[in-house]
Amino acid sequence: MALLMILITCFMIILATSQPCQTPDDFVAATSPGHIIIGGLFAIHEKMLSSEDYPRQPQIQKCVGFEISVFLQTLAMIHSIEMINNSTLLSGVKLGYEIYDTCTEVTVAMAATLRFLSKFNCSKETVEFKCDYSSYVPRVKAVIGSGYSEITMAVSRMLNLQLMPQVGYESTAEILSDKIRFPSFLRTVPSDFHQIKAMAHLIQKSGWNWIGIITTDDDYGRLALNTFIIQAEANNVCIAFKEVLPAFLSDNTIEVRINQILEKIILEAQLLGVLKNVTFTDGGNSFHFDAHGDLNTGYDVVLWKEINGHMTVTKMAEYDLQNDVFIIPDQETKNEFRNLKKIQSKCSKECSPGQMKKTTRSQHICCYECENCPENHYSNQTDMPHCLLCNNETHWAPVRSTVCFEKEVEYLNWNDSLAILLLILSLLGIMFVLVVGIIFTRNLNTPVVKSSGGLRICYVILLCHFLNFASTSFFIGEPQDFTCKTRQTLFGVSFTLCISCILTKSLKILLAFSFDPKLQKFLKFFYKPILIIFTCTGIQVVICTLWLIFAAPSVEVNVSLPRVIILECEEGSILAFGTMLGYIAILAFICFIFAFKGRKLPENYNEAKFITFGMLIYFIAWITFIPIYATTFGKYVPAVEIIVILISNYGILCCTFFPKCYVIICKQDINTKSAFLKMIYSYSSHSVSSIAVSHASLDSMNGSVTMTNLSSSGKSATWQKSKDLQAQAFAHTCRENTTSVSKTLPRKRISSI
Repeated sequence: MALLMILITCFMIILATSQPCQTPDDFVAATSPGHIIIGGLFAIHEKMLSSEDYPRQPQIQKCVGFEISVFLQTLAMIHSIEMINNSTLLSGVKLGYEIYDTCTEVTVAMAATLRFLSKFNCSKETVEFKCDYSSYVPRVKAVIGSGYSEITMAVSRMLNLQLMPQVGYESTAEILSDKIRFPSFLRTVPSDFHQIKAMAHLIQKSGWNWIGIITTDDDYGRLALNTFIIQAEANNVCIAFKEVLPAFLSDNTIEVRINQILEKIILEAQLLGVLKNVTFTDGGNSFHFDAHGDLNTGYDVVLWKEINGHMTVTKMAEYDLQNDVFIIPDQETKNEFRNLKKIQSKCSKECSPGQMKKTTRSQHICCYECENCPENHYSNQTDMPHCLLCNNETHWAPVRSTVCFEKEVEYLNWNDSLAILLLILSLLGIMFVLVVGIIFTRNLNTPVVKSSGGLRICYVILLCHFLNFASTSFFIGEPQDFTCKTRQTLFGVSFTLCISCILTKSLKILLAFSFDPKLQKFLKFFYKPILIIFTCTGIQVVICTLWLIFAAPSVEVNVSLPRVIILECEEGSILAFGTMLGYIAILAFICFIFAFKGRKLPENYNEAKFITFGMLIYFIAWITFIPIYATTFGKYVPAVEIIVILISNYGILCCTFFPKCYVIICKQDINTKSAFLKMIYSYSSHSVSSIAVSHASLDSMNGSVTMTNLSSSGKSATWQKSKDLQAQAFAHTCRENTTSVSKTLPRKRISSI
């Protein structure tokens, strides 16, 4: 089927070109109806014959010179449209086409363009001329073509009236990129600008600077010529000759013109070769051109001297070009040469070391000013034409320097005042950790210590705080590979372990005082302290291990500052560093959520709200750290991270342990078992009352019973049911140290936690 279509199309084209055009439809190459018509302009024939009639008639003539390659391009367009119509790409819409043979002639292309611009649902010869084509609907919606840039520019200027899209497949003129003059033109080939730029670059790479240009006499050739000349001049390439050929010539004519140009070039080359080989004599001396085109003659050195009011010219020496020497005939002349040095004839004073010569606006290079060498430059001799650059990686120099100085190596030293202050704060934090550990050890069996999770979990958290404070010492001193790798890893793992322990405490508090059965069931399922701590910490260990294996931190020598060298730890991978901190932030956020939900629990023993404050301090510190760390530069970058570690560590330590130490030391009366049980009873009674009201409201809705006159017996039953529910929750979550409350609350068990 496809072969049959091709044969039919070929037959139509050959038939159309075998006779002169009689009607407007005769120069249509191919057409097919459709809902949307796409126009096509292809130079299927090489040229259009001239009219033999006189006077000449305004009609399209016969085209000759069949171009098989362009014909295949026409078939490619037809095939593409048919493939789209046979697919589901445009369901319910059929594409049509109307393709014209431009015969490589602007006149024919313009005639076809007028057909494209005819109004929709009107005769093909009806073209309306308006000032505003916004509501005008043309018969053809888009045009593909044409090949030559000159024809494309003419067609595009007409299509611009209706902003009809035009897609060029072969037009490469640079001017077509101007969207002010050609707003609706698009193309699938690069602009000549890039082609010309590549040619100029190739010539430059080849080391050529004397070339000739041959181009065609059309818009494509002229525009390319002008652009290429600009590119050539920018690259210091000289144009030996420029030849412009007619745009459309027969093969024989082109060959004749090319032969003429080649003959011209050969004649010039022959003349140049003859001149290079010329040798002649004068007075016994032989002269000829050398390889550089220079004549092998020398100079006479003469002295102008005034004697008795008369100016005399005396020959002093001869200059030998080949040996680059002066030939002096006698001793008297040598003395004259020596006397010339005594004559002072300088335009400017000498420039001292540390300065350089700067030419003035005068055209004489010997007239100059002395300018100080800028920073990081030096000069060590007089009248140096320019200053020498110091090695910026290891040396520096001030303004007007005669030597370069070595850069000072800097880092956060142990003797630095800021480092000493940070170390004092770290040691103070370690002392607080030890004091808290002693206080908790001596009050092991008190309710406050037990409510903190017991001594083991407290010791683990205190150990983490100790390691966090100790890790700050690795940020001070001369960076080493070991300290660079240890400081971030030690902080990341120890801080993660601390947050993991606090997370289990938050879960335990929420589990102990939650009266929602569904929430209790959920929390009891996930509340496995050892597993939670090992899992959360293990993930951080894996992150740090991968960091150390694939992109470990290392010592970096930063030489970007003008006068100092900064020794610093390069983190190796910002992604790994961010992942470590981000993982800690995720754990802290989860801990914050659980602690926030338990912030309204019993006042004196409630850790939840203090954990909430501690996490808030952590978030504020590290959110502030990110922009400060990113903008700080120099030796104090490690100090920024030390400050943030201290703030977050102090915040969590103080919020977690200091309130309990205050109760242990200053409020011993409430740190007793009876006071603890009394507090639990008061809180549970308040919670039960709330649950009773909630249950009563629910019963009222289900039974549609008015609750205005709720009987006292109903209240009592509901209150008792709620108490049992609360007791069951405490019994399941707190199995240790269970005790029975006195007669005040019968059959109800609570935990001492």
